[in-house]
Amino acid sequence: MLEINFSLKLEKLLHQGRTIRVIGFDDAPFVRRRGGCAAIAGIVCAGTRFEGMVWGQVRQDGWNATDKVCQLLEGGKFLPQLHLVLLDGIAFGGFNIVDLPKLSQRLDLPCVTIMRRMPNFTKIEQAIHNLSYPQRRLQLLKKAGEIHAYPPFYFQVCGEEPDVIAGVLPKLTDTGKVPEALRLAHLIGAAVINGESSSSA
Repeated sequence: MLEINFSLKLEKLLHQGRTIRVIGFDDAPFVRRRGGCAAIAGIVCAGTRFEGMVWGQVRQDGWNATDKVCQLLEGGKFLPQLHLVLLDGIAFGGFNIVDLPKLSQRLDLPCVTIMRRMPNFTKIEQAIHNLSYPQRRLQLLKKAGEIHAYPPFYFQVCGEEPDVIAGVLPKLTDTGKVPEALRLAHLIGAAVINGESSSSA
């Protein structure tokens, strides 16, 4: 029932041409060190128009990414306004992997991980096996589900039908192939940490 309700809501907004409010999360640049942290920026957009921001930290290669995203939204002013949550990939701060179904259920929103291309799973698994509890991390990756290809968008989704998300993403994208909320999260995160935004997003 949860997925059906989400689907009706987003489809209705899409078909009526109404504004879709989204938050996009990306991690900021970080220096890798054992036990270190990485900042994450969450940018709220109405369509492609910037409306607000949240900021937090996760442990590098840790286990708190799902809880941190929830904590940044729960009880705040943005959550009741949102229709969709976007993540730049499934992990922050290296391999602090988000439990996508849990995130969707806890926030009561469709949650989507966006990728610029199909990932190289062989390299990902090799990297994960260099970390603690590799099987637990791989299980979280599998829980995020199938990667759906709707070029230029590649994504995983919980709480919504892939066809609906494929119809929504172009409405959230100004230029290129990255939704504006994620593009701004990338640029702002880099500017806060490095003093200037990076050349690409």
